[in-house]
Amino acid sequence: MAGFQEGARAATLPSRSSTSVPGTSRLQRRMALCKMEDFTVDSFELLYSGAVDKMKSNKSNLNLKEELRKLREETNVDSLRQELDRERSKRMDLEQKMNDVLKTRLEDSPPLPPRKPQSPSNNGTADKQQKEVWSSRLQKWVYERFGDYIEDFRFQPEESTVEAEEPLSAKRLTENMRRLKRGARPVTNFLRNLSALSNWHSVYTSAIAFIIYMNAAWHGWAIPMLLFLAILRLSLNYLIARGWRIQWSIVPEVSEPTEPPKEDLTVSEKFQLVLDVAQKAQNLFGKMADVLEKIKNLFMWVQPESTRKLYICLWMAFITSCVLPYKLMGFMMGLYAGIKFFIIDFLFKSCPKLRDKYDTPFIVWNSLPTDPQLKERTNATVSRRLSGTEKVQPVVSRSNLATIPCGLSREEETGRSHSTKKGAFHEIFNLLESERPLAVCENGWRCCLINRDRKMPTDYIRNGVLYVTENYLCFESSSSRSSSSKKNKVIKLVDITDIQKYKVLSVLPGSGMGISIATPSTQKPLVFGAMIHRDEAFEAIFTQYMKIMTTTKPAASAEL
Repeated sequence: MAGFQEGARAATLPSRSSTSVPGTSRLQRRMALCKMEDFTVDSFELLYSGAVDKMKSNKSNLNLKEELRKLREETNVDSLRQELDRERSKRMDLEQKMNDVLKTRLEDSPPLPPRKPQSPSNNGTADKQQKEVWSSRLQKWVYERFGDYIEDFRFQPEESTVEAEEPLSAKRLTENMRRLKRGARPVTNFLRNLSALSNWHSVYTSAIAFIIYMNAAWHGWAIPMLLFLAILRLSLNYLIARGWRIQWSIVPEVSEPTEPPKEDLTVSEKFQLVLDVAQKAQNLFGKMADVLEKIKNLFMWVQPESTRKLYICLWMAFITSCVLPYKLMGFMMGLYAGIKFFIIDFLFKSCPKLRDKYDTPFIVWNSLPTDPQLKERTNATVSRRLSGTEKVQPVVSRSNLATIPCGLSREEETGRSHSTKKGAFHEIFNLLESERPLAVCENGWRCCLINRDRKMPTDYIRNGVLYVTENYLCFESSSSRSSSSKKNKVIKLVDITDIQKYKVLSVLPGSGMGISIATPSTQKPLVFGAMIHRDEAFEAIFTQYMKIMTTTKPAASAEL
């Protein structure tokens, strides 16, 4: 506004330096008015733009002030600044006090010799700090590079997981047996091919294999040759897996017919299927148990003659390994293995008598007993002792010593040693004291007697225990008392006319669980059914029956 007024004033007033020329005043006034108009327009524009800028700046300043006020309220900058100032003052006071204390100590203490500018304590602390820094860096680097491997070696408690057992299923059982058979087929084929090589099934193949192996063993290449054969077999398996048809076998493979599994089976078919699978599993487990028991008995000195041979062979092998060099030992073992496999085994398999006399491993293995055979031997020994062939005093417990009279001999004591749950054996069946159960059936066989001549239900079926002695077949009914033997059954083995295995219910599959005994005193054969160990009982009864019949027939012919 001041500039505007000055411009207007300058425009209205005439110039002092100009001369008063007539007619020029009017022209000057017009020119001044024009200038004033131009100036006023420009000044108004400037004033307007300045006012707008000023209003904008005032508005932004107001916003900034408002934000600054809010920020101060939120962060309390003033209070923080005051606290910082107080801390600074405190630090300065402490530094001043420390300096004063150090000055007083230096003044009071005697002068010390000149020392290094840096104290050893400071050097030690600096070194420690530097070592800590380097160790932390090294640990960080090692963990970044080898952290995953270190975590793998971290010890953790073993988690005990209990697998859920599947319920019994006939379909699942047969499928598992088929899987086992398929899985064992490569092993059985390999063993069959080895046996064919040893038996010279193909003369040309066995001769070529013998020449190659003996040449490799002579030059010390037996182990590399075996490894090369394993690599070759894996390569052939790879080609077969890729679709190549490669079949090489010394013995031609026999393809067994596979029956498709039936979906809908009757109850009898399922039961028969389970019985067949159970029989196969029983035989397989029996063979495996025989092998394991023989190995266990060989190392546990159950049969000292066999274990002594193994013991001597191990000592000889140990002394030889300590004396001879390993290269010579490998050469000797390779040659012996080739001669044994290709020549000695072939001779032994072709000549059984020669094998029975000179094949020591075969003789030792066959002579090793299994646990059931050991049990049978001990039972036979005990039965021989009890029968009086070996007059040895029986082992009697202290509780039974009081029941034996003093005037009885050893034979009488052994005759009374066996008793059932209801009393002495010979008293229950009204037999002689010498009649005792055989060693096979000392505890008897649980069964039920079916007397088809009786019509009363109580007399038709009786539960009890069946025994066999040297001359009698005795059935002890579980419902009979010790003082009464009316329900017990005693059959002379000589009176038996027929003995057979019997199946009580013909609907069920299998050969049954019963034994039928025919005698002249009964119209229909007596049946001892529901016997778990039916085959064992039948074999024992039939063996004793044939023994009695063979001993009685020569006596009858001699009387005639």
